[in-house]
Amino acid sequence: MDSSREEAAMQLWTPEKTRVTQMDRLRERINLKYSLKLESYSQLYNWSVENYSEFWEEVWNFTDIVFSRTFQQVIDKNANISEIPRWFTGSRLNYAENLLRWNDDRIALYSTAEGRDNVITRTHRQLRDNVAIYAAAMKKMGISKGDRVVGYIPNCCEAIEGMLAAASIGAIWSSTSPDFGVSGVLDRFTQIEPKLIFSVNAVVYNGKTHNHLVKLKQVVQGLPELEKVVIIPYVVEDDKSLDIADIRNSCTLKEFLETGKEGESTPELEFEQLPFDHPLFIMYSSGTTGAPKCMVHSAGGTLIQHNKEHQIHGNTTRDDIIIYFTTTGWMMWNWLVGALSIGCSLVLYDGSPVKPTASYIWDLIDRLGVTIFGGSAKLFAIYDERGIKPAESHSMKTLHTILSTGSPLKPDTYDYLYKDVKKDLLVGSITGGTDLISCFAGQNWTIPVYRGQIQGRNLGMAVECWSEEGKAVWGESGELVCTKPFPCMPTYFWKDPEGKKYHNAYFNKFKGIWAHGDYCTIDPKTGGIVMQGRSDGTLNPQGVRFGSAEIYNIVEAYKEIQDSVCVGQRTKDGSEERVVLFLKMVPEVEFTDDLCTRLRANIRMQLSARHVPSLILEIADIPYTQSGKKVEVAIRKILNGEKILHRGAYSNPESLDLYENIPQLKAF
Repeated sequence: MDSSREEAAMQLWTPEKTRVTQMDRLRERINLKYSLKLESYSQLYNWSVENYSEFWEEVWNFTDIVFSRTFQQVIDKNANISEIPRWFTGSRLNYAENLLRWNDDRIALYSTAEGRDNVITRTHRQLRDNVAIYAAAMKKMGISKGDRVVGYIPNCCEAIEGMLAAASIGAIWSSTSPDFGVSGVLDRFTQIEPKLIFSVNAVVYNGKTHNHLVKLKQVVQGLPELEKVVIIPYVVEDDKSLDIADIRNSCTLKEFLETGKEGESTPELEFEQLPFDHPLFIMYSSGTTGAPKCMVHSAGGTLIQHNKEHQIHGNTTRDDIIIYFTTTGWMMWNWLVGALSIGCSLVLYDGSPVKPTASYIWDLIDRLGVTIFGGSAKLFAIYDERGIKPAESHSMKTLHTILSTGSPLKPDTYDYLYKDVKKDLLVGSITGGTDLISCFAGQNWTIPVYRGQIQGRNLGMAVECWSEEGKAVWGESGELVCTKPFPCMPTYFWKDPEGKKYHNAYFNKFKGIWAHGDYCTIDPKTGGIVMQGRSDGTLNPQGVRFGSAEIYNIVEAYKEIQDSVCVGQRTKDGSEERVVLFLKMVPEVEFTDDLCTRLRANIRMQLSARHVPSLILEIADIPYTQSGKKVEVAIRKILNGEKILHRGAYSNPESLDLYENIPQLKAF
């Protein structure tokens, strides 16, 4: 490993030796049942991937999955991952039944939003009763097993209630957030032809109220199969002030729920008993370079994987209170909601994380006693840039875990979290994706945290780092692959009957092996993982491959630079590639030759001469997806002469035009 990565392997957190975690209990259980002597996490991990059928059976039992019929077989051990084998055949269960099992007066949901002082709550019993009414109303309008129910909706109680009601019936849920534009929503929902949509009249973001009905009307016009449009009075006092007469088949949430009520009593909530692989969610690829692919995730696969990640890797219990800054258009919303199966409490927040003040989320953490706070790596970098130091201004006595995902967590941000947030804290950088609606690697209470590294590979996930030749490498950059099946693989892609899109997405690069599209390094000393960006955006000047994250870790230390994006530009015949670095400057700060000289020297010193960009150019803006991910691939395509036609997935699609017809790029 090079010197920069050696420096990144500084230990920042050590697990308490006296703490007995759920991971420890699982290991002891496996030792007892199989007459083993597994003593460390690495030994447990190796056993879990070598004996993955037995491992997932233990997770089923350990996390106490609710079912009406047990399984006949965990998996066909002879099946290759590319065959997309079936899991837990013969079993019958219901996802919603597992999440609503508690039915008591402890708080299940806290919900608030930008511009609101009040926090709405739902107990587990209230949540279950509300879901019963939603489900009854859905059945009255004819929703049944396999129908699609969608949300164009914020992160709120009603989103969870609608999703769980659909799941209780066996309908399939899919959602996007209100910040998606009309074309982005229709690119997704037209493919799956929903019967029912839940939405809102307006949302508040960044201090402004945004009327949502104008966009909703256009979306409804583009979805002819819609039989009902249910509108929640999200930013008004009551239903009476809603003007929805010109939206086809629309009604208020109150009107819709009235159809599901049985006088004064709550209707009985029935849970359709379904196969393990019954469709639960339809998720979407980013859609940054073409129409989004529709990934179908199963009820059982999602449930057992989220149980493992929350309960075993996160050591989450009923006493935990979790806030994750996410929208309903990001898989982290589905992941967050999955924690309800443990019986803990979720905090739902909608709006800007830095309004009305940059410390608002930290205020909520103290106010509600939050124990786990998750967000994007970019969010924590913003807190650092703005000088937010909760260690000096907040108690945070309950907070024990911070989770980060969406992009690599910079080493400097690790420093910030341990210095300016809380010293005694598990900082869990996690990585996975919409493709598996979960994680390949992430937080772990039994092993240390090292600066700049994800702690380790998750149990049951046979993750390796492969060279271009298809060989496992340690301490070197390569492609993140998974060599063995796991239960939360998509069961299929929507409208992909022969599985061609599915196989092209994951199994084309290495025969019979899942290639995830991420570039990474696995540290042979710590077992930690350093993520280096998407492999389809991997830089390859003079045959030397490296990830853009290596450049960003250096660039983002410069206070005069607000943002950056690093991409490869190829010659027309594809024979050569050069690295182009675009810099977005802090307002009122000048882009100078001196800055470029200093930056090149620093990159050469910390990385190598081959990492130094051929060109450093100023740019006014950098494109991001709706979920806050920097879009390198689209810029690379533009630089190489391609047009980006599908722009609905971007939060700032107009920024793409800035990368066309740049004079300095034409001569290459």
